This record gives sequence, C-alpha cells and structure tokens, in this order.
Amino acid sequence: MTSTTPDPVRTAAASARGLTRSYGSGATRVDALAGVDLDITTGTFTAVVGPSGSGKSTLMHCLAGLDTPTSGTVVVGGTELAADGRALDDAALTRFRRDHVGFVFQAFNLLPMLTAEQNVVLPFELAGRRPTSQDREWQSYVVDVLGLRDRMGHRPSALSGGQQQRVAVARALVTRPDIVFADEPTGNLDSRSSADVLGVLRRSVDELGQTVVMVTHDEGAASHADEVVVIEDGRVADHRRGVA
Repeated sequence: MTSTTPDPVRTAAASARGLTRSYGSGATRVDALAGVDLDITTGTFTAVVGPSGSGKSTLMHCLAGLDTPTSGTVVVGGTELAADGRALDDAALTRFRRDHVGFVFQAFNLLPMLTAEQNVVLPFELAGRRPTSQDREWQSYVVDVLGLRDRMGHRPSALSGGQQQRVAVARALVTRPDIVFADEPTGNLDSRSSADVLGVLRRSVDELGQTVVMVTHDEGAASHADEVVVIEDGRVADHRRGVA
C-alpha cells in the first residue's frame, strides 16, 4: 500500500516522486532506483528495509541530499533538493544538510579526542554559531531523554557501543533538524545495545517530536517503526503500518 498524501511539500517531512538512480551505461548500467514514489510523514519513525543491493541505501542518500538522482524530484522540509537530474549546488546542499538534516551512522563517527558533550555540540561549531539559551535548553532535554547526563564528560573510548550511538543520536537531534536519517544504526552493536538504541530512536519520535528514517536489513529493528517501507529491485514493494 503506497502513500496517498495529497500535498507532500506541505504535509511530508520528505517526499520523492518518480525517483530513479542509475550508475554506468550500456551493458554495465545498474538501476539502483527504478521509479520510487514515497512520502515520509512528519513526526513518525519510518523503517526502510530490503536485502543487500535492493536500493534502500541509495534511496536514503538521495532523500538526504548525499546523492543526486538521475531523474525525479526530492523535497525535504519544503525545499526541493533535486528535480529531473538537477540538484542544488554543492555549497547549497552542504548548508541544507547542516541546518535541516541529522545523520546517525553505523560507525558512530564520533571524534575520539572530544568528550561526549563536545561531540554533541559539534554541529553548532561547524555552523559557526554559538548555541542560544533555547539551544542549550533543548540540548539538556535531549541529553536527559537519551539517558546521557552522567556520561557527557567521557570520551568515546570510555563509553560502550550503545552509549556511543546514543551520543551520535543526540548530536543528530541537537539542532532540531527537519529529519534524521539513521543508516544501519545497530549494525555494529550487540542485541542489548541494539534494543537500547532502537528505544532511543523511538523516544526521539514520541517524546521529542522528531522525524526519523532508518535504513535496515533487520525486520526486528523495523518492528520499532510506525511505518515500514520495503524496497526490492529499486522499487517500493510494500508500504505498511509498523507494529510500534
């Protein structure tokens, strides 16, 4: 069952229409995406699932402005990132991602010489701006929701894998982005830490009002989501309600 949202620009955190992405040409051409129509509803947890090579990571990269689709349109937070093979220039895309998109990766990507708190506030430094009092209040709230209050002075080497990933989630949330993309966020974690991080992503939606899109091959992880999008052979094979 596909989405029937009538106006994706106003009512969806992200949307794609007729999205294709091809690599190579002629006999070596690979169609990673083959005409995807999708709306990501604001304030929901969406899991994008599918086997290796299905196109799910390519879809996330196109929606996040990390890759340019071959054709079709991508709209995130009301901004058109790509249309019919054209995209915002690199500088504009970098600014957009910095200000409107949060990322959580499988490898955590924390800076080892910084404390957890310094890693969390890094997006403000990269943007060249001081956090406002409202920013600091939001940061404090996020840290408490994620259960990190007593770990903020520790460097990543002193944190467990689950704690490091929670720090990465806090970093993604601290600027209040329009959408957070999580790429296999539990891929490097044991089952207990995986459940911890999935619970954190769930709480970020339920308690912080965040929009989260998680790419995963794990149906168990997808069970935490409100909506599950199944990608097969570069197409949306199913779009169903989750069990959360």
